[in-house]
Amino acid sequence: MPAIIDHDGPGGKPLALFESGAILLYLAEKTGKFMPSEMRARYNSYNGLMFQMAGVGPMFGQRGHFLRAAPEKIPYAIERYTTNRAPAQRDRKSSRREPVPGGDYSIADMATYPWVVGTRREPEELASRPNFKRWLDAIGDRARGKTRRRVMADLPPEPLDDQARSILYGAKQFERR
Repeated sequence: MPAIIDHDGPGGKPLALFESGAILLYLAEKTGKFMPSEMRARYNSYNGLMFQMAGVGPMFGQRGHFLRAAPEKIPYAIERYTTNRAPAQRDRKSSRREPVPGGDYSIADMATYPWVVGTRREPEELASRPNFKRWLDAIGDRARGKTRRRVMADLPPEPLDDQARSILYGAKQFERR
């Protein structure tokens, strides 16, 4: 679980926070960065962050689990979590704004990108959603995105083997009954 303690929080007192969305909102407000100042744009960013927290994260988390980690392939679960609205929603949203590097890169982009970057392995998904692909490319081209990809190069194999599943999810979850 993501968590931080800001030892120089409001009023100079420590502030402990957990959950990515709360941490990103706090840091954006504290630093004045990665959040538009214009009200409409700011609330669009909040909307994108809430969509990630309530939709993209949970759906893509389950998607990744059933595609790569589950020891048994369950067709219903795979279909349910691979057919979702997140890329379609991002495709529509991305069609209404300029590419991120010259535009309004925000905490919503930061929160969403790690969950959806795996769709690069699915050319048919990207071909059907050109604005989503443009957004992925724009975020991925940012210097921090390039560093992140290097750091993520040592990820476990796909699909996950028994050792990786045990480390990520705990051995007891996958014991055969």
